[in-house]
Amino acid sequence: MEPQVGSILEGKVTSITKFGAFVALDSGQSGLVHISEIANSFVNDVHDFLQEGQTVKVLVLSTENGKINLSIKKALPPQERPVSRGPRPGTNGSPRSGMNGGPRPAGGASRPAQQQSRPAFAARQQPLPPSGDQSFEDKLKQFLTSSEGKMADLNRSIDGKRGGGRRRK
Repeated sequence: MEPQVGSILEGKVTSITKFGAFVALDSGQSGLVHISEIANSFVNDVHDFLQEGQTVKVLVLSTENGKINLSIKKALPPQERPVSRGPRPGTNGSPRSGMNGGPRPAGGASRPAQQQSRPAFAARQQPLPPSGDQSFEDKLKQFLTSSEGKMADLNRSIDGKRGGGRRRK
């Protein structure tokens, strides 16, 4: 008998691979917990989170052609998230403006003059703060801020190499 999709079951980890872990269910069947379904944080090595023989609670995601897809992170109780109190700057559906939601400075400059003189590769080497208890929107805003800075540095370095002088006929 196939387990019901959406049900939470207990099982024992039978083997661990680089892409996930196989879990034996009480019904005698086994299913796969993909590496992306093990924890709410980034999983580089499954062994950091699971061990063979460990008993885990899993949620049945799907059953197709005798294969059972399972999730450990969705079987966990939902974590409390901070309640948003209205739209954040730059998230009201308007086109993106500056990195902090305000208008962009004149001349296309997005940084103070002292930071623009640094080499492009050194512009974003500060470590990012841990993102374990940030909301998705906060993580996305942090990513966009970082990527906009990197793109500005890249464009600045490419513009200097294009030559922009007079054209030859």
